[in-house]
Amino acid sequence: MAENQNNIFPKGEKAPPEYFTGTAWVLGMIPNDPILNCQIANVVFEPGARNNWHSHPGGQILVVTDGVGYFQEKGKPIQIIRKGDVVRISPDVIHWHGASHGDALTHIAINPNTQNGIAFWMQPVSNEEYNGVKK
Repeated sequence: MAENQNNIFPKGEKAPPEYFTGTAWVLGMIPNDPILNCQIANVVFEPGARNNWHSHPGGQILVVTDGVGYFQEKGKPIQIIRKGDVVRISPDVIHWHGASHGDALTHIAINPNTQNGIAFWMQPVSNEEYNGVKK
């Protein structure tokens, strides 16, 4: 099992199990800022960990800083994301992201336009969805 070797930030707090499957860690770097309308967090996913389906009213940007993982928008195929990738997620797009089966994943999550809201959490990503099986 691969471990993240290049973390520049501490892991933070264990991610809430009501929004994550598997083990993930969240470090709040910039709390919701009413002047900049932005929230930033570093998220570390252990292999196989992922968040629930969710959306962001203000959109989201993911900057992958280590590892290999998956990103999927509802109704579209799973994309592999790797260190150095930047993912732009438009407002209100339902999606999930997390580590691959055998590798950890670390990304910085930037939530802009927080005056519109931060996140709407939905159901967990099933094992069939995580494994890329269409129903």
